Parts: sequence; structure tokens; C-alpha cells
Amino acid sequence: MEKLYKYDTHVHDVVCSLCGKSEPEDMVDAYAKAGFSGFCITNHFFLGNTAVDRTLPWDQFVTAYWEDYLRAKAHAEKHYPDFTVLFGLEHHYAAGKEVLTYGIDLEFLLKHPNLHEYSIKDYCAAVHEAGGYISHAHPFRDRAYIDMSYELDPSNWDAVEVYNHYNHPEENELAEALAAEHGLQRTSGSDEHHAERGGVGMAGMAFPYPVRSEQEFVAALRRGDGRCILNGVVEE
Repeated sequence: MEKLYKYDTHVHDVVCSLCGKSEPEDMVDAYAKAGFSGFCITNHFFLGNTAVDRTLPWDQFVTAYWEDYLRAKAHAEKHYPDFTVLFGLEHHYAAGKEVLTYGIDLEFLLKHPNLHEYSIKDYCAAVHEAGGYISHAHPFRDRAYIDMSYELDPSNWDAVEVYNHYNHPEENELAEALAAEHGLQRTSGSDEHHAERGGVGMAGMAFPYPVRSEQEFVAALRRGDGRCILNGVVEE
């Protein structure tokens, strides 16, 4: 049987996401026990539901995100040497719409002190220039805080999150159609905020080899080597 390495692409914690419920160490424990090889920590950023004080100077604000990632990473290295924690962000850009951002680091954030003021086009361009990758999170999630009339522009993205564990099935179906229509890659993520809730282990990407860094993760996505995990099952 082919060995697969599973990574959730959309995970929050209580330190940097106001809606988070669990400490980063607890999230690592939960995913390691679920048999995953790692996850991307993608907390809400400046304009989103962040738990970090926005009045902090920019360097302190973004360092808080990096230090949270380092906490999770250190815990994994100590207790689960084969588990990889990857850094990412969920960036709110307008009208309740958000993009998952991979392949960036603290140096990138420090270099762009007005990143939260960028248009979505400029934001994605800066991420791409740095070698990063953009997947639109739950593009058709219909909730009171989201303006569903906002017009999406897929030309800025690399991928669409076609499966989000906490979306309604019809919302995920619309995301699948959007990816197909625009020839975009597909990602899957749990959007889990709690170590003891049902989304742990139910979504993510499965690769035929381990990815040990943000750069390796982005390269694997770009090559199309990942298979979506849909409701706990790796697609064929």
C-alpha cells in the first residue's frame, strides 16, 4: 500500500485567532495523534479575526505570529520528530473574503509593513514575488459577516479551497466548480480551531513524500503532487 503523508492546510489556534479555542501545542498533539505528518498554521491576520493587538508596532505585531508558529514547531520537534509545522496566514482582504497564504516568513512580513493596506491584486503579487502560494479560503461560505455580492477575481490565486470541513456541501461544490472553470489547483483544509472538535484529521493534502519546509510544501502543491482529503478520505 502506498504510504501517504497528510498535512492540514488550514489550522487556527487561540494565540493569534480570536475565534481559536486551543493552544498551538494542543493542536500539534491532536493532529499527530490523528496520524498526520504536519499542518500549516494559518491564523487570522491584521484585518481578520486576529487575537493579536493591532495597536502594536508592525514588527511586534507580525513577530507575535512568528513566535506562535515557533511554539508549535518547538513542541512538534520535541515530542513528534516526524511532524512538521508550517507557517502561513489567513488574510482577510475585503467583505469577509480571505486567502490562505503559504511560503512566506517573518522576513517577508517585516519587509511589507503596510501589507494589510494592499489590494488583493497587490497582496497576491507580493506573495508570488516572494515565492509564495495563494489558495482562496471557502470562497462561497455564506454567513452573516460575509458580503456574498462581492465579486471574486480568481486571476490572483493559485488555487481554491474546494473542501472546507466546516462549509456546507453546496458551498464546497461551488468552490469545486470555480476551480474547474478557471483552471486553478485544488486544496482541502479543515479550518479547525479546536483540538477536540471533529475537523481534526478530516481535511488536508496527502503527498507521496514528506514535506519539511514551506518551500517544499509550495513546490509540492505547484507540481500537483497533493491529493485532497475529503471528509477524512484521500481522493483517488
